[in-house]
Amino acid sequence: MDTPAPSRTVTGRIDVHPRGYGFLVVHPSGADEVLSAFIPPPELNPYLADDIVSATVTASADGRWTASGLSLLNRPRQEVYGEVVTRKGAAHLRIDRDVANGDWPLEAAGVEVQHEDALVARIADGKAWLLRKLEPGADRSLERIIVRHGLRRDFDPEALAEVQRVLSTPHALGARRDLRQVPTVTVDSPSTRVIDDAISVLPAGGDGALRLFVSIADAAELVPEGSALDRAARERATSVYLAGAMLPMLPEELSTNWLSLVPGEERLCLTVELRIDPEGHVTAMDVYESLIRSWAKLNYAEVADYLDKDEVSEPMAAVREAMPWFRAAAARLAVARAGRGGIEMAREEARFTFDEETGEVSGIEAVRPTTAHTLVERFMVAANEAIAGWLIDRGVPALLRVQDEPDPQRVADLSAFAQHSGFAAGFGRRLTPLALAAFDRQIAGCAAEAALRSVLRRSLGPSRYTVVPAMHFGLAARAYSHFTSPIRRYADLSVHRALKQYLRGRRDFVHEDPAVEQLAVHLNERSRTAHRAEKDRHRVLEARIMAAYVGRELMGRITRVKPFGLLVQLDGMLVEGYLPADTLPEGPYQPDPRETSLVGPARTFTIGMPLKVRVAATDEQHGRIELALAG
Repeated sequence: MDTPAPSRTVTGRIDVHPRGYGFLVVHPSGADEVLSAFIPPPELNPYLADDIVSATVTASADGRWTASGLSLLNRPRQEVYGEVVTRKGAAHLRIDRDVANGDWPLEAAGVEVQHEDALVARIADGKAWLLRKLEPGADRSLERIIVRHGLRRDFDPEALAEVQRVLSTPHALGARRDLRQVPTVTVDSPSTRVIDDAISVLPAGGDGALRLFVSIADAAELVPEGSALDRAARERATSVYLAGAMLPMLPEELSTNWLSLVPGEERLCLTVELRIDPEGHVTAMDVYESLIRSWAKLNYAEVADYLDKDEVSEPMAAVREAMPWFRAAAARLAVARAGRGGIEMAREEARFTFDEETGEVSGIEAVRPTTAHTLVERFMVAANEAIAGWLIDRGVPALLRVQDEPDPQRVADLSAFAQHSGFAAGFGRRLTPLALAAFDRQIAGCAAEAALRSVLRRSLGPSRYTVVPAMHFGLAARAYSHFTSPIRRYADLSVHRALKQYLRGRRDFVHEDPAVEQLAVHLNERSRTAHRAEKDRHRVLEARIMAAYVGRELMGRITRVKPFGLLVQLDGMLVEGYLPADTLPEGPYQPDPRETSLVGPARTFTIGMPLKVRVAATDEQHGRIELALAG
């Protein structure tokens, strides 16, 4: 007599696969491993991605789980994107295949719809109810991503009305320090309209110490806590950059105008003042509310031209005497930072180019950080560290940015990857910040640097917000905060409020306040959602561009190993495609337990290996680039 397969009732979240099936993801209480149970297409039909359901899961002889008998408990998704399909004269909505696998009866509420129209709808009572129809020519892939991730383009009328009330209310300067006569500049990309940080420097005195000022837009002064404007910003958590479109955390009238540190205009700020000695040590710091006026808006290219070639641009002329001291401050901070380890934050990035007339994406290029990017990064990191230490020393519970030390297995995986890429890591069992810096220096400038850094960042693991003080491993920082972008990140806005409360006399703070930790959990989740949306947008545009490369052979490097195959990053493009395992010769292949190698009977493919591949196909809708092994 056969033993019946073990089964149990669980609660989990639905994950939809574009091929028409799904998985029930369950986090068992007290267990480290996640249970993932296959959901056959017929069982999945009435459900959406992220639905919370109860179900019976049954284990097969090979250890795989299958879910059945699903019952909806909660539906967090409010809206769906889809396109109209007609069958037997009836309109249905074919929902985004990353969200649902079926077509739902459409209730158009008297609006005329046609086959293939793009819509946004809500799901209720087993039907899709029309909310709005996209205009002809709208970027459907962009709208699909926005709706898929629950992002918001617009602000509700209450929040917009509040902007007008805030701007019409006089704001007393109070005890703000007047820095309008201190040479102050902003450094950003030429197209940047949201300018939330400015820098100033005073020359070294007789003791050799110079004074660096990092002034940040005082968004907390214009966004009252608990207001409709604040609630909208808190829900968004961050501005989202979707390559060709930006969804701001705060309405544009505030973010690009009254808060932005535009040149020649007086602006309210919070300023961090750092005293930096000749060896690069920050020997003193102060933070205070200030009033500034930017003397010049500089871009990265012209600042790099000054740093590298001593060329002075026309906008730079007003602050010409201060420029050598900016260079000195950055060099001093670099020396001190090199002595403790960690990695530089500025890194090579993929940037899309767009046709000026049509607005269509026209290409992709790898953009390397310049000396100007590095200078600004060092100033912002120094300010963020100083603020975190200041808050901790005074017992003010605020959002901190932490990153854990990687565990021994992650260190071993990174070491193996380095070896297969031709580099000797030799970390030992424990990776230290100085060892990390030494490896960072090894790979700087090499042909495979972009792929190596991609794997390095994954090995270090994600950073997160928390109220509990801990180090930021990648930066080798005792404590770190996000303080320098309050127009674009709610975490920074929250830190500003904590600072201002202390500066204005509050002392009744709660140690490691649970409300701050609750905010951290929310912001971590929203930040991950924004990151996923940005990645989805990149993948769609990459697939659109790579359609012109189908049939071409390119060099790449394996960056991930998955059960279905290999992820390969193409050299010089920062584009990642997948190489299916079932197309590889001399198979079949299975991943090793740590998913660092794909192992076959006669051949093994390991992360770090260079490969010559051919672009086999692209799928723009799902943002996929399929590769084949060349030859």
